This record gives sequence, structure tokens and C-alpha cells, in this order.
Amino acid sequence: KMREYTEKKETCGAICLKYLLFIFNFFFWLAGGAVMAVGAWTLAEKSDYISLLSSSTYSATAYILVVAGVVVMVTGILGCCATFKERRNLLRVYFILLLCIFLLEIIAGILAYIYYQQLSMELKQNLKNTMTQKYRKAGEESVTSAVDKLQQEFKCCGSNNYTDWADSQWIRSPEASGRKVPDSCCKTITDLCGRRDHPSNIYKE
Repeated sequence: KMREYTEKKETCGAICLKYLLFIFNFFFWLAGGAVMAVGAWTLAEKSDYISLLSSSTYSATAYILVVAGVVVMVTGILGCCATFKERRNLLRVYFILLLCIFLLEIIAGILAYIYYQQLSMELKQNLKNTMTQKYRKAGEESVTSAVDKLQQEFKCCGSNNYTDWADSQWIRSPEASGRKVPDSCCKTITDLCGRRDHPSNIYKE
């Protein structure tokens, strides 16, 4: 009887552990799907803005998110299979992958913390350079369209603020027809509305 009780207890423990692992894997798989969805959404919905960034590092981030999401989802499926089929080799591979993902997340978190300010400043500078040098330039129609869309969507003007446009090659040229900022900076867009940079007319920041 004691042996039967012990075996039953072990069986219950194994079943509980199996289902706990399955629940963990399910949420792990969902998290991977969410990460992949964010990457895919960035590529689909925000791809216009990629042309504003001179560095390919930022555009690569979206692809990294998609790949990371796929890896996490595959790891989650592998974990489920290993749990229910009780294959030790599969479980070993699964735990090694989990450890790798965990270590990569720690490294990514540390790097993000260390380089956040540097990347933020670099991003602002890159954005300003792109806006001032490529806006309304022949062959840079995608940049022009992205800048106009960005300023209207986020109700902003320039990279830091509206004074960034004072350095614009287009604003300084006769083609700007006396505009101080592009018309897309205006709260209500009308032709040549960028001539007046009063706060009641344009977004200042």
C-alpha cells in the first residue's frame, strides 16, 4: 500500500509538473507571437518612416523582433512536445534554448540601458539631418512623404522643434516661396500656410 501511495503521489506530481510546464509554454508562445506581431506591424505600418533614418540599425530592429518572435514561438512548441512526449533529449534542447533566450534578454536590457541616451541623441540628429538635407529634394520623394506624414500624425514640427527647419536647404531656397516651415507643420493645412510660424498656426515642438 505504501508503494502504491508513493507511486500515485509521484504520478500526481509528474502530471502537475507537466501541466505547469504546458501553461508556462503556452504563455511563452503567446509572448513570442506578440513580439513577432510588433515587428511585423512596424514593417507594415511604419515602413515609411524607415526612409528617414540614415542608419540601417534602426530598420534592422524590426526584422530582429520578427526573428526573435519566431525563435520564441518555436521554442515554446518544442517545449510542449518535449513535455507531453517526455523526451529527455528534447527537454535538454528546450532548456538550453530557454537559457540562451534568457541570457540574450539580459544582454539586450543592459545594452539598451547603457546606450539609450546615445541612441536617442543619434536618432534625433539623424532625423534632423535627413529632414533638412533631403526634404523636397529630387529623388527623395519617399523622405518628403514620410516627413509630412510624421509631422501630421504626431502633431509636431521638426526633429526637436520648428527651429530645425531654419537649416533646411529647401526652406532657404526660392522654391519654398517664403515658407518658414513646411505646410505639414500647420495645424490646418492650406497652401503656403508654412509662411506664418505663430503658435496658433503651427505645431512648435
